[in-house]
Amino acid sequence: MGVGRPVRSGLRPLVEQADPGHRHGALACASHSGEPFHREAAARILAGAGLTEADLQNTPDYPIDDDEQDAWIRAGRPKTAIAQNCSGKHAAMLATCVVNGWDTAAYRHPAHPLQRAITDTLVELTEEPVVAVAVDGCGAPLHAYALAGLARAFGRIATAPEGTAEARVTAAIRAEPLYLGGTRRDVSRLVREAEGLIAKDGAESVYAVGLADGRGIAVKIADGCPRAKGVVLAAVLRRLGVEAPGALQDLADAPVLGHGESVGGIVPVGL
Repeated sequence: MGVGRPVRSGLRPLVEQADPGHRHGALACASHSGEPFHREAAARILAGAGLTEADLQNTPDYPIDDDEQDAWIRAGRPKTAIAQNCSGKHAAMLATCVVNGWDTAAYRHPAHPLQRAITDTLVELTEEPVVAVAVDGCGAPLHAYALAGLARAFGRIATAPEGTAEARVTAAIRAEPLYLGGTRRDVSRLVREAEGLIAKDGAESVYAVGLADGRGIAVKIADGCPRAKGVVLAAVLRRLGVEAPGALQDLADAPVLGHGESVGGIVPVGL
């Protein structure tokens, strides 16, 4: 759930030089769908730092957008780092290393200055200790901390004072939600429709939201299956009075299929 972690460490000037809007900033926060505009933006971040796709160390994969993945495989293209959903974050981490004069070859190592800065920022924003560091699916360090801390961090980022790194993250997410997720992603529609809201979906059935009034929400489905997280999040957002009917309907729509037909659905209980 890395939302704009490199911004404090000097990424902003490089990103703004290459892209005066917020697309690169949003992509730095993304688990993107691997659509052409995502891959092109990741390549531009790298080029702005004098780097190429060969410098990426995230795990090669296919795009996660179904249509893009089908086209990719039909064309006989192999899994690549830039198509993988975390390439924007990794490109931003590499660019941050260049800005600070840090080694780019070891940027994923937990003891690297970049990763130490990331850990320090997480501790500050979550107000929780990092109790363990593992390896994420993309190869970057993965931090374990209390779920309440994730909600707290998103609420703080969503309401950060103007001029802070956190406010720049919020501005980027709000301005370019398609670069945060993708054309057919519920997280992009939610950010686009809900006033003042930021959100990020994550692996192992995690979803985090920051509201314009400073409240934060974090959802984690214990078994890691993703089909329930949107349903639960939609129920919580409705209970809190968030207005985004189309996006909430998308999140709540989780049919159970039998022979390709709907035979039931995932529903929230007790919310």
